[in-house]
Amino acid sequence: MESAKDILKQYWGHESFRKKQDKIIDAVLNGQDVLALLPTGGGKSICYQVPGMLLPGTCLVISPLIALMQDQVNQLNKKGIQAKALTSTLTKRQEDILLDNVIYGGIKFLYVSPERLKNRLFLTRFEKMKINLIAVDEAHCISQWGYDFRPSYLEINKLREIKPNTPIIALTATATIDVVDDIQTKLEFKSKNLIQDSFLRENVHYKVEQVTNKFNRLLELLKNQKGSGIIYCTTRKEVKNLTVSLIKKGLSVDFYHGGLAHDIRKQRQEDWVANKTQWIVCTNAFGMGIDKPDVRNVIHYTIPETIEAYFQEAGRAGRDQQLANTTLLYEPIDIKNLKEKIDKKYPSIEFIKTVYHALGNFFQLAIGSGNGEQFEMDTLGFCDRFNFDLIETFNALKFLEICGFITLSENISRSSQLQIIVSNQELYNQQVKNKDVDNIIQFICRTQMGVFENAVNVNEHKIATHLNMNLKRVEEVLNFLNELNIIEYSPKLNGSYITYQTERLDLSNISINPELYHNRKKIAQKKLDAMVNFLANESCSQAYLLNYFSEKSDYQCGTCTYCLSQVKQTQLTANELKNLLKSQFQFVDRINIEEIISQNKTYSKENLLEAIRVLADNGFIALDELGKSVIKNF
Repeated sequence: MESAKDILKQYWGHESFRKKQDKIIDAVLNGQDVLALLPTGGGKSICYQVPGMLLPGTCLVISPLIALMQDQVNQLNKKGIQAKALTSTLTKRQEDILLDNVIYGGIKFLYVSPERLKNRLFLTRFEKMKINLIAVDEAHCISQWGYDFRPSYLEINKLREIKPNTPIIALTATATIDVVDDIQTKLEFKSKNLIQDSFLRENVHYKVEQVTNKFNRLLELLKNQKGSGIIYCTTRKEVKNLTVSLIKKGLSVDFYHGGLAHDIRKQRQEDWVANKTQWIVCTNAFGMGIDKPDVRNVIHYTIPETIEAYFQEAGRAGRDQQLANTTLLYEPIDIKNLKEKIDKKYPSIEFIKTVYHALGNFFQLAIGSGNGEQFEMDTLGFCDRFNFDLIETFNALKFLEICGFITLSENISRSSQLQIIVSNQELYNQQVKNKDVDNIIQFICRTQMGVFENAVNVNEHKIATHLNMNLKRVEEVLNFLNELNIIEYSPKLNGSYITYQTERLDLSNISINPELYHNRKKIAQKKLDAMVNFLANESCSQAYLLNYFSEKSDYQCGTCTYCLSQVKQTQLTANELKNLLKSQFQFVDRINIEEIISQNKTYSKENLLEAIRVLADNGFIALDELGKSVIKNF
């Protein structure tokens, strides 16, 4: 019989588990519920994928993001493991076939969004599935005390009612003690069972710098750096503008945010992972599910709203356990802007109701209809039409999602799909009635193999060009055949979509719980205060983060901004500087002397300059022609 280590070696190529992974997997294999709290880069997916392979049946994985689900599915498929994602990009027929395959044992891992658990059809099929494990990814989303609460996660307890003996593994990278308890309560653990690794990242150096000019300081940080890095910004506009400015300075950089087309996002991510691009400037849409261990630098160009978000993003540096740096840059005005975000993040209840009512009008949706219907969302157009503030409107939509009225799905991307669902004779009967139908069907049958057996991707523009036909006419014909149940046709998806979770309500019947609203705002304010306190922190940054996540510690890293500022200035010998430079030259060939002085505040400027002179005189290092930079000579 195969062991967990056999599976790990066969599919992942590792000889042994990381810390805590084996303990978590043993608990799952023994049928226990377990909450795995492993910081970013701790290998959470292995903790359910290995037991999912060992146990007979299918592992159901609940995950909040389509992109994250698809990334996991692709990685498993590359290893020869049968995995599928049940997402809104599938047609009804594809959903039906997939669920049947799970029931009859054809799928080892099924990924679903938490919103899917509201679907009665899915729950009916779930009863018939042989489920070996329920894995809840990003489990902090189930807690109202968490920084990213999603009410749809509360539906997970329905699965426990249907299959009470199936173990649950909940996984998260960031959770305070309140959230840890809440997760286990909400998921109805049979007994409390937390297994966690330390939040301490000894190889990561945390730097927090208040500066007068962030861009100039950023250029200093990027200069002569080797290895790949991430630069986080808050808004898409800031991401694009900063990238343009850095490219003008000759840097290898590209940008990434959720508003880009799927194929562009995919290509830019691949170029960065393959080190074709050194720096990626991005929003927090970038990073989840990306397995790149050799990130040497993570820079925050704007202040994250929570410690959880900061820790998760900074944690993408140094997953290979080699030295890595994280730097948070801010100007005094940034703190003021951050504090003002709370008001826009929580617009008034009356405004939220107004947005809900306007949304129904925008989609021309009758009151009492729309339950389960999906609409493409043009947020800019919506705001222009009703003269709404864009940021307040987006946050109103997010709160409507928290209240369970809608689901807002961003970055959905899928080609148009088509399957012929009638016999050849029935199809022929339609072809002889209409020349356009005949031409389009013949072209599809010639160019798409298996169109009778499976849904295939189609390109309406290509069809129109080849047949010298108007694009609109092609779409009309395909929709006509779909209405006649000759074909099953799903036009392409590309952008943001809103799905109604209930029928559209009259404005007078929209109920928004004031207690929920004020609690969420209070929690957000508390987390923002913790982030602001971190900026002015008068203790070790590592210790601050450990204590925030209830890992009480008086640890002193000796490398963060605060620790370096507290060390008394002492005399440095040339030999000691030589050893320091060996460490600092690990990824670069040249360092500006002013940078050496700023990074070694333990010693006086005069002391450092004297030691540099001695090393240069003895040939260990060289100075540039202006005497402003040290060049590696060892």
